[in-house]
Amino acid sequence: MHKLNAIDIFSSLSESDMEEISSLVTTETFGKKETVFSEGAPSEWFYAVYEGKIKITKLSVEGKEIILELIKPGELFGAVAVLKGFPYPANAVAMEDSSILKISRKNMMLILDMFPSLMFNLIQSLGDRMRDSHETTKNIALEKVGSRIAALLLKLCEQMGTKTQEGLELNIKLTKQDIAEMVGTTVETSIRTMSRFKKEGLIKEEAGKVVILDPDGLRAE
Repeated sequence: MHKLNAIDIFSSLSESDMEEISSLVTTETFGKKETVFSEGAPSEWFYAVYEGKIKITKLSVEGKEIILELIKPGELFGAVAVLKGFPYPANAVAMEDSSILKISRKNMMLILDMFPSLMFNLIQSLGDRMRDSHETTKNIALEKVGSRIAALLLKLCEQMGTKTQEGLELNIKLTKQDIAEMVGTTVETSIRTMSRFKKEGLIKEEAGKVVILDPDGLRAE
């Protein structure tokens, strides 16, 4: 299977189509905590995750890192800035060793010219991501911390979870710091809330991974 087949917006192309454009795509690897791009840098590349996980972050006015979203295999990131021609509006950092596909703006325009149907896939992908981002922002503004953390865990398990005999296991290790940064709270509050969820039998943690034992209970938070 061609690497491009693993990227959502290219999945509708045939193997021969992917082979035709493969020379326009570059692969690059990033180690854990390595920066893919920084906020304010010129937007020269479309990026897509092939393997690993990427977090999109910004610094708050207090200098704290806020995680805006997690990018999983198959998803694009940095695309809006490239299409609009403005600098990257946030930082992209590898959460684990990751393999990234890169396409320059010039080459992406060439690919879209060759296969116009991909523009629909691209717009749909960006629309879904913007909707999710809006929901995240709204939740941070309106809901109490427990509800925000519960919603985050449910959303991440929907995106990156695996069903087990016990429940839904999140296929990524999250620290309490990561959780705090994703819902706009302190690490101490994140620790207290996760401890409460465990005591109430809503979740458990194994080898750094969260397992949701009672999804309905979390939704009621």
